[in-house]
Parts: sequence; C-alpha cells; structure tokens
Amino acid sequence: MPYMYILECADGSYYTGSTNNLEKRLWEHQSGLGANYTRKRLPVKLVYSEAFDRVEEAFNREKQVQGWSRRKKQALIAANFDQLIAYAKGCRAPEKQTNEGSPKG
Repeated sequence: MPYMYILECADGSYYTGSTNNLEKRLWEHQSGLGANYTRKRLPVKLVYSEAFDRVEEAFNREKQVQGWSRRKKQALIAANFDQLIAYAKGCRAPEKQTNEGSPKG
C-alpha cells in the first residue's frame, strides 16, 4: 500500500517521503540506508503517515507537503485542522492563550 510519511530527525527537522512499503522504508531510514538527508540526522522517528490507493497519489501528497512550512507540517502532525486551514489561507493561526503572566482579577 502506498504511503506519504513524515519523519522527525534527531536534529528536530522533518523529512517527508513516500513509499510502497512503510515498514521497510522506515527500517531503511533508521539503518542509514535511506535518503542522504536522514543518514546525517539519525535517529529518525515516524511522526505521521497517510495511506493511499495509488502510488501517484502518495507521491503527489509528498510533493505537496514538502512545500509546506514547518508550522504547517506541525499542525498536520498534531491533527490541528483549524491551524492547518489558517496556514493554508496564508493567515497566522491564533496562538493558544495561557493565563501565565496575566493579572488576576
């Protein structure tokens, strides 16, 4: 089954790829047999994946997500669809507000 996937590398960066065999490809990345980018940033961990019916769909999704900002990828990984939509519209998503540092009253 074809997949698009996102790996988090040891340096905190993301690598986006696609494959027909997710388990095998993840093993290749973790063993230093994957992409040159991940070889230099081991270990890596799978943080997101999507399954597709056709290889072309997975590849097209890979290329789409590769063009995204780090924040947009983080929203996808966290399944934060409100932020994802805001980033897609070119807006800055609202930050979560905390009460820290706010005057109580």
